[in-house]
Amino acid sequence: MYKIEAIIQPHKLDDVRNALKALGIDGLTVTEVRGHGRQKGHTEFYRGQEYKVDLLPKRKIEMVVTNDRKDEVIETIVKAAQTGKIGDGKVFVYDVGDAIRIRNEDRGDAAL
Repeated sequence: MYKIEAIIQPHKLDDVRNALKALGIDGLTVTEVRGHGRQKGHTEFYRGQEYKVDLLPKRKIEMVVTNDRKDEVIETIVKAAQTGKIGDGKVFVYDVGDAIRIRNEDRGDAAL
């Protein structure tokens, strides 16, 4: 099993969710986060004053998938979230040792 964690632009969330739903991926967690990568934010002007915005709003999507679904899920997220501009985000992939469904104690792939 693998945990897939994607940091994406907020306006791409619906596109990514719809693409994952089309694959049959229903279980995911979405968190509103703030951060920056290499671009280090940007400068904005408000009422004539210059402000540095260095923590930009992003969305973090997390899910655990079976080994055989990993590559297609990653490819789907990348294609759905991609704009081709700086700040599109990142995808991180982690090995998951085990998963347990609390309700009935299913383990492994059955818990997903």
